[in-house]
Amino acid sequence: MVTSSPSGTLAAANLDAVFKAYDVRGTVPEQLDEELARATGAAFVTVTGAREVVVGHDMRATSPGMAGAFADGATSAGADVVLIGPASTDQLYFASGHLDLPGVMFTASHNPAQYNGMKMCHAGARPIGRDSGLAEIRDLVAAGARPAASAPGDITHHDVLDAYAAHLLTLAPVTGRRLTAVVDAGNGMAGLTAPVVFGRLGGDQVELVPMYFELDGSFPHHEANPIEAENLLDLQRRVVQEGADIGLAFDGDADRCFLVDERGEAVSPSALTALIAARQLAVEPGARIIHNLITSRAVPEIVTELGGRPVRTRVGHSFIKATMAETGAAFGGEHSGHFYFRDFWSADSGMLAALHALAALAASEGPLSQLLAGYARYASSGEINSTVADQAAVVAELESTWAGADGVRVDHLDGLTVSHHDWWFNVRASNTEPLLRLNAEGADEATMARVRDDVLTTIRRPR
Repeated sequence: MVTSSPSGTLAAANLDAVFKAYDVRGTVPEQLDEELARATGAAFVTVTGAREVVVGHDMRATSPGMAGAFADGATSAGADVVLIGPASTDQLYFASGHLDLPGVMFTASHNPAQYNGMKMCHAGARPIGRDSGLAEIRDLVAAGARPAASAPGDITHHDVLDAYAAHLLTLAPVTGRRLTAVVDAGNGMAGLTAPVVFGRLGGDQVELVPMYFELDGSFPHHEANPIEAENLLDLQRRVVQEGADIGLAFDGDADRCFLVDERGEAVSPSALTALIAARQLAVEPGARIIHNLITSRAVPEIVTELGGRPVRTRVGHSFIKATMAETGAAFGGEHSGHFYFRDFWSADSGMLAALHALAALAASEGPLSQLLAGYARYASSGEINSTVADQAAVVAELESTWAGADGVRVDHLDGLTVSHHDWWFNVRASNTEPLLRLNAEGADEATMARVRDDVLTTIRRPR
């Protein structure tokens, strides 16, 4: 039986603005509210055919209520719901894989406090994106259709945190010399997961120095977005003050991880990608390793040198996960700090990436900067965002300007990538914000800066 929803929030909502390529995300209550979450729960069950769904949520003030509303919608459609309570996103993926259930995580990741959202997956943590069910869920919500089962489902509670921590340590055991690690949770979900994971390691192996572990979705210290340099400053200072071996920074839902070395210097996520790739290839020679198109050129070079097979893909977890499924890749890394592991249901886990870094460092004799020196070969701009009214016109102008130069190659795998043997840059539109994102890399700092500045001049020219 299908009923129609009452007029109101759903009728007025611009669902296309919140149902994005990989997830659902928007401001609360202007774009998202519990009514929308409830309708999405019912639509999720209808589209996926799920008989049981696992649901987790982050520390945002609105997350428990929205998770509960989603559960109400899902049970009204006849599915049982397993609530795992507060969780990191990779903890939700663990639950989906471990319990073999489709899942939904309520989080807006690194976005400011007024945002919330939903990350969805099929059983086994297989992603749900625009082309794999999310568009159908959106359309069903927009139509106001509400499936009503003859017998509603049940809601149960299941704590998976200890099992999650134990599983991660089977995939990346840490042995060797004792380390001191400063961890900045940014008041996000690593404040819940890190004590349990590090507790299993024991203080004799890793001394944990916690920063901002209090769960607080208002983010009182800094935004939980470590890709932005200013959000790493507290961690960088603390690492030096403590004389620590390593600093680890997590975003709000703890599915991304960034490193700081013993000098207080930020580590490129591409260098961590290369390090983990090397560890995977030592266990599985010849394995395929995925890198997205804005990771450093060093990553496919190193993978090839170590006998692996690099696979280049678009930016975004749904594309990475789909490519991992198609190719059987052992590991995948994104320059945004997402790291994907075949043995973790091909899902991304910031904590598992952190454990790989700790394991490699504990097994080495030198500092982290020395361990990673061979993995950083080029100068990178990092991601630079610009607000642009007519994104397509600007990208077309860039292509017409650069495409005819000697030795230049152009491709459109994701936005516009222009490559030369001494440099490359990529410009692509954000899937979640009205921005153009620029990443550039060069053989040296001067080359990178020249390319970066020339491209930015075009992007930011008044029009």
